[in-house]
Amino acid sequence: MRSSVRTTLFLAPATAWLLCMLVLPLVVVIVFSFGERGAAGGYVPAFTLDNYANLGSRWGAFRNTLTLAPLGTVLCLVIAWPLAYFLALKADPRWRTLLLILVIVPFWTSILIRSYAWIQILGGNGLPSIIASLGLPRPRLINTPFAVMVGIVYGYLPLMVFPIYVALEKLDRRLLEASADLGSPPWRTFLQVTLPLSMAGVATGSMLVFILLMGEFLIPQILGGGKVFFVGNALVDLFLQSRNWPFGAAVAAVLVIVMLTAVTLYLKAIKRVSGGRDDVALM
Repeated sequence: MRSSVRTTLFLAPATAWLLCMLVLPLVVVIVFSFGERGAAGGYVPAFTLDNYANLGSRWGAFRNTLTLAPLGTVLCLVIAWPLAYFLALKADPRWRTLLLILVIVPFWTSILIRSYAWIQILGGNGLPSIIASLGLPRPRLINTPFAVMVGIVYGYLPLMVFPIYVALEKLDRRLLEASADLGSPPWRTFLQVTLPLSMAGVATGSMLVFILLMGEFLIPQILGGGKVFFVGNALVDLFLQSRNWPFGAAVAAVLVIVMLTAVTLYLKAIKRVSGGRDDVALM
């Protein structure tokens, strides 16, 4: 009995925090999604499914989000895994700390400033001008999905690198030596030893990047120039500009459902690849 009471008291603050900061806001969003927009905007209590029936009008934002967010996650993974492998297993220990600091240096500056820096790089006087000076056709880079993808990879790459680095840094190198002693070529050691043991970091980093990208607003707004809309941009427009809170709540509710479904399927796939480990996403 005493143990049960202690456990309850120990979990009470975290439970109250989750209820107030996570469950209650979701309940409010769901309730609002069935309401109606007032004459001057905002929320009027009602029960209607019109907001969900009108979701097709925001299909462009959903399409961009469901395309560029997974693609950005994959690109971050493809770039981050070799970098994390080098930092964990190949880099000189004397320089490893400095290299890790260099990875997080971009986080020392606001994402807003970094995004505006990419406007200068990808704008007409940046890379397009350099390419044109070489006698090649001047490309249009800014205000395109390419520019948004560059900003995504640049902004979120450290969030992918560090979980994978932690997983690889804890790798027992004797396993690699044993695999080589048993006659396995390097590619087989990589596929059967190194890669599976890094899946916990891959799962953690992928979820961090994917979940944040699904709600991304700033990078598409700045580097997309209002032409590459994410769901986050649609929500800002609905809540702050048109003040259609019920429709915005419906869009947000669907976004949460899509994210939960995608993360659940992803974790099941990762668990299957890692041999059924339940702790694959726990770092």
